[in-house]
Amino acid sequence: MTFDLNLLLTFEAMDKARSVSGAARLLGLSQPATSAALSRLRQSLGNELFSYAGGAMQPTPMARRLAPGLHAALTELRGLLDAERTFAPATATGCFVLGMTDYASTVIAPALSALVAATAPGIDLRLQGYDKASVAALIDSGSMDLVIGSFADPPERSVATPLLREGFVGVARAGHPALTGSMDAARFAALDHALFTLARDGRGAVDDVLAAQGLTRRVRLALPHLMALPDILRATDLVAAVPARAAARFGPGIATFDLDFLGLPQWTLHMLWSPFSRKDSATAWLRETVVKVCVDL
Repeated sequence: MTFDLNLLLTFEAMDKARSVSGAARLLGLSQPATSAALSRLRQSLGNELFSYAGGAMQPTPMARRLAPGLHAALTELRGLLDAERTFAPATATGCFVLGMTDYASTVIAPALSALVAATAPGIDLRLQGYDKASVAALIDSGSMDLVIGSFADPPERSVATPLLREGFVGVARAGHPALTGSMDAARFAALDHALFTLARDGRGAVDDVLAAQGLTRRVRLALPHLMALPDILRATDLVAAVPARAAARFGPGIATFDLDFLGLPQWTLHMLWSPFSRKDSATAWLRETVVKVCVDL
């Protein structure tokens, strides 16, 4: 037998009002509709449940046994649904999964973690790497609540929120010979380079710009880990072109220099998320928190 869970609301209203007319008012139904629901409830449970005695509807022994558990279950369910409708950061608990690149983790994660800890102490964050080719599937499946990165062509099924604009600067160890005198494209191309990239071809945006000027460079080291780069630079005479906000976090012993002579284009960091989460208050709060962090940056 399939039980109509809507009938539990009829039981709750009858137990509170002890009359069909009173239960109808609580349910927002007509009295005939409430009577019909009560009849179905009695039939489903095989018990009268409520009967007239002393001028009012009184619960049967079975109804008295059921009432505490049913009231508690409905109260808990309403609490769960209310929590979903109105996310309260200060009291909320749970975990969000964010797809982030090395760059996004370096630049955004510190301030994001601090803000979440201060405003939503019961919320945990899980930062995970991702393959750009799988981003659409990760968002569609709900495996990640949002994905942050640079996407020239974001997946059509996702919403792309721009977070910040970024450009490149040159980095090298403090005291590097190349930091003396003026720098131009030819001198820069003649240096030994390190390249932070997730691609496997050892090429980056700098190579395309140099090629347009008839220049090439030697990439002596390509690596996929951005935060390994500062120690490598401090130990060698390699130079690199990295996002400016990341370079600012490279710590002591690293010098930066302008790359205006290359004419490198700026790029946009995006936050991708599912349009189906647009009205979800919890993930809306998460998106607003990420945007606030990026505005402050």
